[in-house]
Amino acid sequence: MVKAIVGANWGDEGKGKITDAEAARSDIVVRFQGGSNAGHTIVNSYGKFALHQLPSGVFYRHITNIIGNGVALSVENLIKELKSLAERGVPEPNILVSDRAQIVMPYHVELDTFEEARLSSKSFGSTKSGIAPFYSDKYAKIGFQVHELFGSESDLKEKVEHVVTLKNVLYKHLYHQPELTVEAVFDQLMEYREQLRPYVADTVALLHQAVRAGKNILLEGQLGALKDPDMGIYPMVTSSSTLAGYGAVGAGVPPYAIQEVITVVKAYSSAVGAGEFVSEIFGDEADELRRRGGDGGEFGATTGRPRRMGWLDLVATRYGCEAQGTTAVAFTVLDVLGYLDEIPVCVAYELDGKRIEYFPTTSRLKHCKPVIEVLPGWKCDIRGIRNYEELPENTRSYIEFVEKRIGFPITMVSNGPAREDVIYR
Repeated sequence: MVKAIVGANWGDEGKGKITDAEAARSDIVVRFQGGSNAGHTIVNSYGKFALHQLPSGVFYRHITNIIGNGVALSVENLIKELKSLAERGVPEPNILVSDRAQIVMPYHVELDTFEEARLSSKSFGSTKSGIAPFYSDKYAKIGFQVHELFGSESDLKEKVEHVVTLKNVLYKHLYHQPELTVEAVFDQLMEYREQLRPYVADTVALLHQAVRAGKNILLEGQLGALKDPDMGIYPMVTSSSTLAGYGAVGAGVPPYAIQEVITVVKAYSSAVGAGEFVSEIFGDEADELRRRGGDGGEFGATTGRPRRMGWLDLVATRYGCEAQGTTAVAFTVLDVLGYLDEIPVCVAYELDGKRIEYFPTTSRLKHCKPVIEVLPGWKCDIRGIRNYEELPENTRSYIEFVEKRIGFPITMVSNGPAREDVIYR
């Protein structure tokens, strides 16, 4: 059985924690898209971790962790994270890297950084991890797949020459930077070859075999539906599909095998980077929520940037759940709201003087204002509660209000940062 864990909104919903909790019942965990441009925060007996490249199943010895063909593979970050786990006492995880995955090159990171600087105030708020240049090259068919490192060196060098010629036009004439050399790029690829050698496998064949054998497989998404390049707030989106449906492509499993889609929804909203965010709040109100949020505050796991804050947006969340093909919702960081006397929720938008309850395209979204409804708070700490019926009445009312408005069942409630802080309904 294949189960996908994905986000409903802008990312940062708590997918890593939910994947970590669900992994106990899984055989395989697969990252199927994105790269090191977002982090999954996990708290367990080993400590607190922000994983950027590794799948969130690495803390379990019984799990095979796969970096799928749809991932933007940063070899540097992969090796650095594996080393960090070892240094903190985590047993060596079982890691496989798809031989069809493509590699984020140092020039992707540089080009990302140069372009954000060139755009200045009109930048995309990129994490400067090389993701947009990487996916541009992938679809322009000038990326390097892992298997190419283990093939003919003369063929690889010929391809490097072609790529370097193209890149140097940008380096020289647009960004006015020192040009790349064929030797340096080729040598870098040879270094990656040796670093990746222990992990490379035909993961597509392995996953098809696992599906036939009835193994439990988790597909782990990065960011959320509103950052998807097709369904999201384009152009302020990421460069790979964040949707569960893409899991069939980015992991290499049959589409019909994905039987469950757990969509993670945060009890309030947050976002890193630019883009439309109708329920956003500012000033002291935002600072207080940011300070109390997450585990140690709402700051980007990759960038360290303060996240933009807002109240739960039910219009965006319902749309995100629909885009994901949701079968169940995991509702996270509910414990954070315990300080509030009243909890504002965005239940609709006002557009051109009219109330709407659908999520419009970006050009119209820019003109939307939030329609807020206020629910009573519960004014207490709900961490440690394991039984849904033991939650305060106002907490349950909040959950059930959200469930009714989005139209998808909330089957998991996260009321703390640790693996065991999950209430199953």
